[in-house]
Amino acid sequence: MIAYLIRRMGQSILVLFTMACLVFVAVFALGNPVDMLVSPDADQAERAAVAARFGLDQSLPAQFTNFILNAFHGDLGSSFVYGKPALAVIGERLPATVELAVVALGLSVLIGVPLGVIAGLWPKSIAGRAIMSTSIFGFSLPNFWIGLMLVLFFAVYLGWLPAGGRGPTINVLGMQLSIFSVEGWRHLILPALTLALYKTSLVVRLCEAGTREVMTQEYIRFARAKGLGPIRIIRLHLLKNMMIPVVTILGMEFGAMIAFTVVIETVFAYPGMGKLLIESINRLDRPVVVAYLMVTTVIFVVINLVVDLLYVALDPRVRLGGGSE
Repeated sequence: MIAYLIRRMGQSILVLFTMACLVFVAVFALGNPVDMLVSPDADQAERAAVAARFGLDQSLPAQFTNFILNAFHGDLGSSFVYGKPALAVIGERLPATVELAVVALGLSVLIGVPLGVIAGLWPKSIAGRAIMSTSIFGFSLPNFWIGLMLVLFFAVYLGWLPAGGRGPTINVLGMQLSIFSVEGWRHLILPALTLALYKTSLVVRLCEAGTREVMTQEYIRFARAKGLGPIRIIRLHLLKNMMIPVVTILGMEFGAMIAFTVVIETVFAYPGMGKLLIESINRLDRPVVVAYLMVTTVIFVVINLVVDLLYVALDPRVRLGGGSE
């Protein structure tokens, strides 16, 4: 266990360093931020002063060296626009994005698992075929179009839900969260549903395939022979074994939800990290873009490690040393 964790930590550090190199080089293709920070009428002396203030007058190798050294101390630079540390800017928006991703993932599991089990247990029934046919729409329809249609129907035509924004927040352990108020949920439900649609279809497909595979196993036949009822078989044997690949995939998808909510947050004017990224790219706010990409990389690395540990907990046949029994 300890050797496995040490090996994974080493791999994680290598991934972070590689990502830092790629991010730094790629972000410098965004243009010259001095053009955004000074007036078009500024003279050369004013432009040079601004460049020196933010360290933009140094050579590229010198800037990269400073970036790496500062990153080891948790300093990814200060925002050109907000005038404060880029990580602090990201930290203000991170709770909103995580909140959206958690609610969307919860909806995907709550809706997708029961539907997938039903489709797997009765694949030739009308309900099973309808569930599998409907799940195709989740893969086919683009998120931005779904979001616009939900806004048009529920916000414009019916007026039941707000079209955008986050609503009031409550300070919980230093984080501003909106899920503890009714108005916060009203603002959250449409973007969460939009984000959850693709993941729900994925969960339905995984659970349907997993259910059909597990129900053919010998231990299911033995359970039936022992006289266990269908509900007990599903609860004790089916769900635990069927959820192993589902947990693995959903762990990856949760990281993707956090990292790639850009479209959803833009459509719903949701003040999360994705919307901040678009604003920072438009304003050439390099430190915030770099901080966003590094934070999402760390999130992916941590989630991958947690998923591996959950996989071992769910399937005792897997050993952290690399073998299986």
